[in-house]
Amino acid sequence: MVVGEVAESLDLLVIGGGPGGYAAALHGARLGRTVTLIEKEHLGGVCLNVGCIPSKALLEVADAAALPGRVAGWGVAATTSIDMAQVQSHLQQIVSDLTGGVAQLLSQAGVQLISGTARFSRPNRVAVEHGDSLSHFEFADVIVATGSRPIDLPDLPVDGQRVVGSTELLFSSKLPENLVLVGGGYIGVELATAFAKLGSHVTIVEAEKQLLTGFDKRVAGLVARGLEKLGVALLLNHRAQKLESEGLLVAGPKGSVALPADKICVVVGRRPNSDTVGLREAGVLINSQGLVDVDAQRRAADHIFVIGDLTEGPALAHKATAEAEVAAEVACGGAEVFDPTVIPMIVFSDPQVLSVGVDPSQAKKQGLESFRFPFAASGRARTMGDSEGFVTVVADDAGTVVGVHAVGSHVAELAGEAVLAIEMAAAVEDLARTIHAHPTLGESIMEAALGLAGRPVHVSRVSKNEKS
Repeated sequence: MVVGEVAESLDLLVIGGGPGGYAAALHGARLGRTVTLIEKEHLGGVCLNVGCIPSKALLEVADAAALPGRVAGWGVAATTSIDMAQVQSHLQQIVSDLTGGVAQLLSQAGVQLISGTARFSRPNRVAVEHGDSLSHFEFADVIVATGSRPIDLPDLPVDGQRVVGSTELLFSSKLPENLVLVGGGYIGVELATAFAKLGSHVTIVEAEKQLLTGFDKRVAGLVARGLEKLGVALLLNHRAQKLESEGLLVAGPKGSVALPADKICVVVGRRPNSDTVGLREAGVLINSQGLVDVDAQRRAADHIFVIGDLTEGPALAHKATAEAEVAAEVACGGAEVFDPTVIPMIVFSDPQVLSVGVDPSQAKKQGLESFRFPFAASGRARTMGDSEGFVTVVADDAGTVVGVHAVGSHVAELAGEAVLAIEMAAAVEDLARTIHAHPTLGESIMEAALGLAGRPVHVSRVSKNEKS
């Protein structure tokens, strides 16, 4: 490595080691490029280190902690207790195992890793700062995957102690007695689910009139009901004002109230890290939301590709990973485009939410048919002891599946079949006539398709649009 103004030449450079970045590096290496990956913190990015993985692990812990209440009616008497130090050790071990696996994959692929913060100084050149050292690199092609960061509230600054972000809350060594989550999106809902089950008194403050803005209202309503069953207080159409000695002051239609809180977690959304890497200096166009303008091949400028949370669309790890392959292929001379029919959305709440394609509300407006199969009629849901929720399949006028939506226990595991059906333009009959194993939740998709086809088995026949 040359230190100073003289730049070292690189072949394919990847900036950012999250799910998009490390996947792009692996694809680039597979395609024969000499790949260098620059990461300023930890391989795996937000998702593996402080986001998707530890939060889902905590939800599993919370489910286990809440087991006595779930099985009390089954003739099983159980008790549980929480050791937060052991819980944190468990989460850290999972993160360590997975990020270690990523490091091993990159090593085996021959990807060179550089630790530091990269910033464009020219369209084909970056400066990388690491401690007191500054290095310069020129590249043939670059894939930028620097992700996003939490949005701050000016009147409620995160201090890392009482007012925290999701990372500090996830890795807190002490269970808060009174936790207020500012933000009722999927992160806030998942954290509320976990900490309520662990034993905290939880309140969600959400500025909109419903949780999970953007999701179907019926689904959001069921999630709200599930949270209330866990004892979570919901203050919808309320805004956090400021922190006072009595607690967090929030304002709503009927006035203001101070919420007691020993921990306040701000989870009001994320913003792209397009401003931290100097993309404008590279000639890249960035819109007012901080999103980078890319073409269907994820190209932002000649030899510059941008993926993940930096681009339009949901800020989800699986979107970034899919874009990574497209960008790497194109950088290596391929002609691929990123043109998914759908990107699945999942909320790991209780009940869980799966949203793929046209939802029932949209279907109704468009005059499309849908059928809702209730889990109350599902043998598998009954055996799991949780039969609340449903699966809805939406079809267009030609009978092609265009939407699958579900709310209920473990419905996240239905995402693969739902997405595949829509991507393959499956007909309702394809789902209805596919033999599904019994008893499984997957049968519910088949049952909804059978209903849509006019021959429901485990529910009564009903009129069309919406059938249920």
